[in-house]
Amino acid sequence: MSSLEQAASRALAMMDLTSLNDDDDDAAIRTLCRRTDTPYGAPAAVCLYPAFIDAADRELTAMGIRDRVRIATVTNFPDGSVNVERACRETRAAVAAGADEVDVVFPYKALIGGDAESGRALVAACRDACGDRLLKVILETGELEDPALIRQAADIALECGADFLKTSTGKVAVNATLEAADILLSAIRDSGRDVGFKAAGGIRSTEDAKAYLDLAAGIMGEAWLTPAHFRFGASGLLDALLATLSGDDTQPTGGGY
Repeated sequence: MSSLEQAASRALAMMDLTSLNDDDDDAAIRTLCRRTDTPYGAPAAVCLYPAFIDAADRELTAMGIRDRVRIATVTNFPDGSVNVERACRETRAAVAAGADEVDVVFPYKALIGGDAESGRALVAACRDACGDRLLKVILETGELEDPALIRQAADIALECGADFLKTSTGKVAVNATLEAADILLSAIRDSGRDVGFKAAGGIRSTEDAKAYLDLAAGIMGEAWLTPAHFRFGASGLLDALLATLSGDDTQPTGGGY
């Protein structure tokens, strides 16, 4: 197996196969779930709007893979409001509906404006609302832009109980970048906490995925690279990984998140 094929195999197991489209419906989510059953194993999770948690649960259960594919959802999404009550209400509802993981958007606009306390309050409150479920904090690094602000947001999220730092919503002009990933991974390393990293938005090729895996291995070590610590939030990436693994370079890679 080539190094690219090895990267594809590893990345597939680390994917949060994502559908966060305005026109999603139960049928689209059932189709998304069916895509997780590949000849090369299943992604770590599906990621979808809270309204579709039940549809995903039913489909994955019917497929016999609910114990292997987790359900992730989004809250305070995509705007990153400073409304802590809203974010907590959405997070509690997602957990009650059966989500295994919650990706909450950090109030990044407030931080840009000099307000760090809103971020602390929101992450801490959502940590409590999540209970024993995984909390991923979306920092929207492309909007923060300044490396110092990205690091500040990462440190706040880490201090307040994030289980994962996630780059992006996939809903802005600049989403995941290697530069931002470097900052988040370095913050995780420096914290000494057992926290994961999720690159989301714009990762569409096996080569893209490999670059992030190589970066993470250099900062955190090869042994750290497991689905418990590393995720890709993407939709079109799955087709690219399958094309690499099957040797079918003509397979379309798709677009999207």
